[in-house]
Amino acid sequence: MDDQQQAHHGHHGHQGDAHDHGPGHGHGNGHGHGHGHGHAHGHGTDIDWADMAPHLEAQAELFTPLYERALSWLGKEVTEPGLIVDAGSGPGVVSCLFAETFPGARVMAVDGSEPLLERARARADRLGFGDRFGTLAGDLPGALAELDYPADLLWAGRSLHHLGDQRAALAAFADRLAPGGTLAIMEGGLPPRYLPRDLGFGRPGLEARIDALEAEWFARMRADLPGSVDENEDWAALLNAVGLEHPRTRSFLLDLPAPASDRARAHVATSLGRLRDVVGEDLDAQDRATLDRLLDPQDPGSVHRRPDVFVLAAHTVHTAVKPA
Repeated sequence: MDDQQQAHHGHHGHQGDAHDHGPGHGHGNGHGHGHGHGHAHGHGTDIDWADMAPHLEAQAELFTPLYERALSWLGKEVTEPGLIVDAGSGPGVVSCLFAETFPGARVMAVDGSEPLLERARARADRLGFGDRFGTLAGDLPGALAELDYPADLLWAGRSLHHLGDQRAALAAFADRLAPGGTLAIMEGGLPPRYLPRDLGFGRPGLEARIDALEAEWFARMRADLPGSVDENEDWAALLNAVGLEHPRTRSFLLDLPAPASDRARAHVATSLGRLRDVVGEDLDAQDRATLDRLLDPQDPGSVHRRPDVFVLAAHTVHTAVKPA
């Protein structure tokens, strides 16, 4: 397949987050809680992925230590993959980590957004992986049918929850695996934390209340997806149900303690700013005022200036193997 092979492109299935599914926390490979999936207005759940690109990239770079530990864990099971497919790659930060971790592998980044894939190709070229790095633009999971040969490792980092029928998507992912190949999905974990429970102003527990609103937003986002199907998210059972064996699960921590670096502080400010845009109107007046103070660069109590800002997040990876 040509490195620049393109298919119909749409807007379903990006990583990023680091979430991980809330509107401000991003997902996956730089999109989820920790990977900002959400760019929406009011209660809307539409996401402009090209607009999200800088945030997705910065978030995935910040979460690189977490991804490196996850890939090291995968490397104990998947030793010499020939083809690695990153399904919902976003701007390719994690795709390139796969290329670095598995120097003998060819990596294919698959995403519904051509602007994000352009960033992925540029990153791969810049890091010296361009000769074994390809891209494929198209909606998941259908775009995977364009692959020329099956994958030894297929990774979906916080992209699955953007597909309406998650069980059908898992079956399609499994179908594109080589015998003995591994499917790895990053879904779930814990909501991130950035601040002390008591901020010194406002009502303690703001982040927990935002979590509850994010969960409601996420449910609306899922319900609005084409062909949305409610599913018990027992990932091990779902992986078995699509014919895969030996399910495993491991969670990985990102712990960036206070005082936060400038990069971590920028991530917190961006994430909270997106949350203010999307769920802020559902907060009570006191919580909105608190969030506005946290986002005001001139306020000594803001995340831009206060000394106790940190980033603490946990993402969970679920794997299973196609029978040989």
